[in-house]
Amino acid sequence: MDRRGFLGTAAAVAVGGSLSSGLTRLKAAPAGTVGETDQFWYRLAPEGPYIDSQRGDRAFGFGGGKIFLSKDAGRTWALEAAFPEAEDITFSCFLKNGNILFATREKLFLSTDELATHRQVVVKDRQGRDYLPHTPKDPDQPGWYFHPLDGVHTWDVDGSEMLVWGNYCNVLGGPVPVNIFYSTDGGETVKIAYSFGRNPAFQEPGAAPESFLGDPDNPVVCRHVHGVTYHPAERAFYACTGDIDRGHGHECHWLRGVYDAKADAWDWKILVSVNSNSRYKSGGINFVDGQLYWAADANGPKPADEKHDRGIFRCAPADLADPSKHTRLFDAEFEMANMIIEDGVMVAGHCAPASTLATGLAYSADLGKTWKEYDLAEFGPRSPLRFQRKNSEGWFRMDLRKGWIERGEVLFIKPKP
Repeated sequence: MDRRGFLGTAAAVAVGGSLSSGLTRLKAAPAGTVGETDQFWYRLAPEGPYIDSQRGDRAFGFGGGKIFLSKDAGRTWALEAAFPEAEDITFSCFLKNGNILFATREKLFLSTDELATHRQVVVKDRQGRDYLPHTPKDPDQPGWYFHPLDGVHTWDVDGSEMLVWGNYCNVLGGPVPVNIFYSTDGGETVKIAYSFGRNPAFQEPGAAPESFLGDPDNPVVCRHVHGVTYHPAERAFYACTGDIDRGHGHECHWLRGVYDAKADAWDWKILVSVNSNSRYKSGGINFVDGQLYWAADANGPKPADEKHDRGIFRCAPADLADPSKHTRLFDAEFEMANMIIEDGVMVAGHCAPASTLATGLAYSADLGKTWKEYDLAEFGPRSPLRFQRKNSEGWFRMDLRKGWIERGEVLFIKPKP
């Protein structure tokens, strides 16, 4: 029996980091549930399209040379269209006006009519010029221009929706420049909000420095963006990056950006730049009631007698640069660069290659007052990434990545009342 067949009849329940497996009789569980813990139900996406994103009762999927749209939270797929590059999709997002923006590795597309048609969107740089992907030396390695590590990319800003995200890249697919992108018109136009500098560690083989990818005028380099989040009380966006120091300057940064809608311009400031054994090597940025929450991914070189500076933290935004004013809500043993908070529920995912758990989740149902770790080990070694807000039926959606970044399965979890 394959994994999905097994999961249809059996479930594994993990509490406090220990796993127990066996048949589970699920009383009053939501339809399609295959497992439960004491705090949530969980299930894999059903056979069919890979469910890449969701919003309300809509879901976007792909597979078999097609793209799909569901209007019942992924139960059925009412609309579909041919898209030969479907297996290369790395990003998708629903806009409030119904538009769907999605991307392959190096191209961006928009559908405004529920997939009846779609067109390519050419990004504009900060000078208003067409921002085109580079020509890779290996055509099978064009890079991941638009792939994010986080899963929430739209926010209401002064009564209008903004789409803002950064690319988590330079892991698979070839070297690319690192950017933060934005749209203020439902994906009709996409522009660059911030361009990082030229990192010599992530360039085409044999490339001359004058042809390096990235902004030649920006000394701030990184490997990729871990997350971008909006803080409405400040009307500001916060972003964090990775990875480790490679002799070209720190790659772990926190940035704060303010958008001027009238001028269509951004003002970005670097708040922190550090090495990789730091709580600032992080992700999963969230704001709740004016407080800043994040999950640390620290994993760099350290003295033998020193612990990595990991955990889940909270502070006032103004105190971010002062660790003495941080509250460590959860003392994590393993790296966690992904987290979502909604309705008081906090979910953070383990980095599978570093964790002793197969598919590890840290979970709090009371905004960080109490925590448990769960191992959904029946899925094998998987890293939960790209957490997305609950759909109309109350299910969070997340990717389960093989190792750290290769696409595996899609997992849904639903908090218990």
